[in-house]
Amino acid sequence: MNDDPPPHTDEPDARFTYANERTFLAWNRTALALIATGVAATQLLPEFHVSGGRQILGLPMIALGALVALTSFRHWKANQRAMELGQPLPRSPMPLVLSLGIGAVAVIAVVLALLGRN
Repeated sequence: MNDDPPPHTDEPDARFTYANERTFLAWNRTALALIATGVAATQLLPEFHVSGGRQILGLPMIALGALVALTSFRHWKANQRAMELGQPLPRSPMPLVLSLGIGAVAVIAVVLALLGRN
């Protein structure tokens, strides 16, 4: 019976690699939803009582979607690298990025709604 530990490989367990990829894809579905919602806001919402109101609301959502997509790639890559080196996984910036971004869009929506009251 051989009690030696298995030899070290640079390849992480495939299950962890796939989990990392699924998380990356989930963040990108979120990014796509933000971008689509931003485009819909700029094109389909009724006009606000504020000039350019649809763009004021929709463009930050599109920008947030782009930021989430770019940040998710950087985080996926950092996770993959840490797994290959046998290091702890880095903390994810994604919850903070998304929370602050959605909070900012909500504040914009509230301001637009208050300015539109007659």
